[in-house]
Amino acid sequence: MKPQSRRDRVNHSPNRFGRVAWSIPLALAALALWPAGVAAQDVAAETGFVLNTYSFLVWGALVMWMCAGFTMLESGSVRSKNASMICLKNIGLYSIAGLAFYFIGYGLMYTDVGGGVIGKLNLFYGPSADEIALLDGNEGALGAVLENGYSVTSDWFFQMVFVATTASIISGALAERVNLWAFFAFTAVLTGVIYPVVGAWTWGEGWLNVMGFQDFAGSTIVHSTGGWAALAGLIVVGPRWGKFRKDGTVKSTPPSNIPGVTLGVFILWLGWFGFNGGSVLALDGAANAVLMSNVLVNTNLAAAAGVVTAILVSKPILGRIDLFAGLNGAISGLVAITAGPDIVDARMAIFIGAIGALICTAGLKLLEWFRVDDVVGAVPAHLFAGIWGTVAVSIAAGGNLGVQALGIVSIGAFVFTVSWVLWTVLDKTIGARVSREVEELGQDAAELGIDAYPEFVLMVDPDDGSDFRDL
Repeated sequence: MKPQSRRDRVNHSPNRFGRVAWSIPLALAALALWPAGVAAQDVAAETGFVLNTYSFLVWGALVMWMCAGFTMLESGSVRSKNASMICLKNIGLYSIAGLAFYFIGYGLMYTDVGGGVIGKLNLFYGPSADEIALLDGNEGALGAVLENGYSVTSDWFFQMVFVATTASIISGALAERVNLWAFFAFTAVLTGVIYPVVGAWTWGEGWLNVMGFQDFAGSTIVHSTGGWAALAGLIVVGPRWGKFRKDGTVKSTPPSNIPGVTLGVFILWLGWFGFNGGSVLALDGAANAVLMSNVLVNTNLAAAAGVVTAILVSKPILGRIDLFAGLNGAISGLVAITAGPDIVDARMAIFIGAIGALICTAGLKLLEWFRVDDVVGAVPAHLFAGIWGTVAVSIAAGGNLGVQALGIVSIGAFVFTVSWVLWTVLDKTIGARVSREVEELGQDAAELGIDAYPEFVLMVDPDDGSDFRDL
């Protein structure tokens, strides 16, 4: 049959005007009821996918920027003769963490954990087969890609930057005397094995997750893990020479760059919005947007309460109004709220942050009593406040106190034991700390041959040399 032309289809149709008149509303109704509905669903799914992926990437970049905050805080907290070494350690640990988590860690943490204790190796983790097909121009793969809810590698990136945060905690605690290569070796094991095992138990849907353990963004999983590893290192490596004197007094080692330390804390505070806000793990609807807003507000309030509380209690606890305690108050408030920033009542966030700062400030004094030399106060801020924040979930966010306590104890026992063994092995093999001569001269000049502040002349500290370990 000869096909009709466009003119034939119109001109030879009977009662064409009447049919045209009826066809217009029918066509509009059809477009509204079926094709538009399907299209709207497709657009909504793809929009949600884009928003979730974008959320992972942007929040992840903000968490990565916390490495700059740790670098500023640590380099300003140490004496100027060790500031360059701090910079090297921080950019090194971030790089090692990324590679270790890529090759080993992510698979152990998330691949086929199935209620157990550890996942499977998944070397060379990358985009899914459907994502690769989509990039090759196969539009038919779009539906399968969208079903995942977000880009596969965006999730990997977001999870990786959390690992680097854990390693940064140890860097500051052991500053000014830890052996660079021992520290890098420990960082590789921590980020490739120790942290992923803890993550597998919890976020990877392992045995603690099955029991109902709650830790929204990582008060225990990230911060206490770093704190336990740091505490083990502090015990094995020992304090700086001259920090604790024979007469029982403690040598004051004030920050060398107070503006730098303060800037570092502000950067960490900013990055924490990505840390907690991104842990909502979705931005594809109004409910998630509201939840994320609440999380950011609670995070900010907890930090603010931590600062004010630490300033108020620093004089009765430490004997002075202490800027360093106030700065650690912000960090401890942030750490404490990280386990449950999704609570609805913001007043509880203020309470949790305030108690976290109180515990941290008292912890600074406690470590001095036990001659534990934590340069930046990482153990009180991350470990002690992290424990409190995880317990507080049972008060403010519906967690089971017994399960929360079990998670704290089991993770603490595992991380501390493995870390202590690893630090001991490193100490017996390559040496966990530098020599006394290198420490007194400073790692910048002795090991790197570079000064962070070359325009300043380093003077011999007349107080050096008096140490409780001297004969």
